[in-house]
Amino acid sequence: MQTTPVLHPDCQRFLAYLTHIRQYSPNTVKSYQADLLVLSSLLTTHSPEQVTTQQIRKLASQLHSRQLQARSIARHLSCWRSFYHWYSSESGSDLNPVNGIKAPKRSKSLPKALSVDEAVHLVGTALGDSVAQAADHAMFELLYSSGLRISELVSLDLAYIHQNGYTSVGWIDLAEQMVHVTGKGNKTREVPVGSAAVAALRTWLSLRATLIRTETRALFLTARGTRMSVRSVQLRLKAHADKLGIKSQVHPHVLRHSFASHVLQSSGDLRAVQELLGHASLASTQVYTALDFQHLSQVYDAAHPRAKTR
Repeated sequence: MQTTPVLHPDCQRFLAYLTHIRQYSPNTVKSYQADLLVLSSLLTTHSPEQVTTQQIRKLASQLHSRQLQARSIARHLSCWRSFYHWYSSESGSDLNPVNGIKAPKRSKSLPKALSVDEAVHLVGTALGDSVAQAADHAMFELLYSSGLRISELVSLDLAYIHQNGYTSVGWIDLAEQMVHVTGKGNKTREVPVGSAAVAALRTWLSLRATLIRTETRALFLTARGTRMSVRSVQLRLKAHADKLGIKSQVHPHVLRHSFASHVLQSSGDLRAVQELLGHASLASTQVYTALDFQHLSQVYDAAHPRAKTR
């Protein structure tokens, strides 16, 4: 009979630290918890101080034998390294048996992005004039217009609110044509909203009042008058793409990738794209430079006087 894994008490304390001190999102904490359950299997017979680098390496090898992808193993190692970094500061030791262990090499897969024509057709085509379709149109336009993460989109409020113990983490400002969001690592940023998205949002807001029940803060509401969920947006976008006959796999993050790729193609400004996406590291943004290398090469050939013989 297989026993259910139990999270080690020190791992539980680490998760509480991530939740209450670092203020990580529930989804991120849940991901850490899953990775710490694997480490806890080792901590059932060893205290954190007793664990050796060789044992951590063996644990990583077991993940590999279970056919986990290199990216997943790297995530586990990163989680365990962070746990020991926290544990060392709590216990006053400098032990971190995960240091020096390298994750298996993984092939770099490029993010999927739609072509400009596909993206414009997807977000710009409103199928019908119902309240739900107006919400869909506004959400899809905003995702592509501003490169938002899906979690950032559903967290948006109608305006900034700071009262009765509640503070907005994201809101829209149509007068300034800006959206304010709180992304990963509790990092805030402002992103412009394009004119097409502004028009779609104004149409949605003219109908939004018909759905308000008890929820008055959320920008996007379901037919029941509740805040739109991540899953609802995913399903609605997929259904919309299917109706339009778009064969590519379409989900909200594809629109974020498309936003980044198309802005980079047009501007060539990697730093600006980094700021718009809210990436802490430029390395995260550089992957988009490979999405359309041929296009960038053509721009270079046409613009640089020494690119090739004319």
